[in-house]
Amino acid sequence: MKIRRYSHAFKLQAVRDIESPDVRAAVVVRKYSHIDQGTLMRWIRQFGSVNPSRPVVAQAKPERTRLARLRSELRLARGALADAHLELALEKAYLAEACDQLDQTVAAFKKKPAGRRRTGRPKPSRS
Repeated sequence: MKIRRYSHAFKLQAVRDIESPDVRAAVVVRKYSHIDQGTLMRWIRQFGSVNPSRPVVAQAKPERTRLARLRSELRLARGALADAHLELALEKAYLAEACDQLDQTVAAFKKKPAGRRRTGRPKPSRS
């Protein structure tokens, strides 16, 4: 494998081309097809300026793993939320069925009767 060496000016020109706002990074990568994308991204990290109007899409490995971890956490949270919604829907359906069997409305069942307990269990004695 032949090791290629590029001049400092060439590296800076490639980085300037990628950072220019009117040119897409994919076009520049095709322009410098003899250079792999990893090399270009390394040059951007070394010689690039921070341009807030056009962020560079180079991500370090820790950032990619962090994003992957966050995506998996989001997937788990969405699953837990879906389970909670399903459980709530089942509880509402069960309550509606129980109220139908008791010939009572759900709203009336949810209101606590004044002065007595809803469960019908005897009150504990205060001895």
